[in-house]
Parts: sequence; C-alpha cells; structure tokens
Amino acid sequence: MATITRIPTQHSFSAAVVAGDYVFLSHHRGYGDTFAAQFDDMFGRASETLNQIGLSLDNLVKVNVWLKHISDLPEMEKRFTRYFRPDEYPVRMTATTEFIDADCLIMMDGIAYALAPQSLSENRS
Repeated sequence: MATITRIPTQHSFSAAVVAGDYVFLSHHRGYGDTFAAQFDDMFGRASETLNQIGLSLDNLVKVNVWLKHISDLPEMEKRFTRYFRPDEYPVRMTATTEFIDADCLIMMDGIAYALAPQSLSENRS
C-alpha cells in the first residue's frame, strides 16, 4: 500500500497531500495590495509547497482558480503566461466567489503529477 504524505499547516487542512503519483494542492492565496501582487504571491506560495516535495509548477496538471471579481479575469489570463511555457498550461477551471478574508482577491488549488515518483521518497528523507 502506498504511503500518504501530508504537508501540514497551522490550520485544519494540509497545504498538500501526496498520494501515489499525485499531489493534491490545498487552497493557496496570495497577499498584497493589488490583484497582480496577490497573483504572483499565490504562485510563489504554491511553488514553495511543491518544492518541499521536489516538484515545481511544471508538475501541475489541474488548477481551480477562484476570483473575487470576474473583472480580474483578463489580468489573470495574462499573468498565467509568466508561470507556464506556451502550450504547457495545466487544465483550469475559474470561478468567482466571496472570500472569508475581505482582502483576498484570488485563491488557487490544484493537482500535480509526480513524473518521477521515486524521487518523492528521496526528497522526504
């Protein structure tokens, strides 16, 4: 039976859960005064979480993006091109929601695929 590994947080959820060849990334939000700042911080935080298990944003195969304002969608589309090579984007679903934190403008969760699963156990030791 495969081992399940969790990256804990101080809250009642894990930042990520490794189950077999897949990594389930919990919701990551960004901080900053503008949508652009929050977007970049969100991707930085997601990247840090993935790096803890030896992966990168390139391993993301699916993301769900939650926006506070649908009017930020064009900026989100433009900013995605900074984090992925052309034609190598993860599949994505984008929706709007009202966040518990009033200052939150964007949040993301996702699924990553470990292309070399044996390297995961090496990075955990």
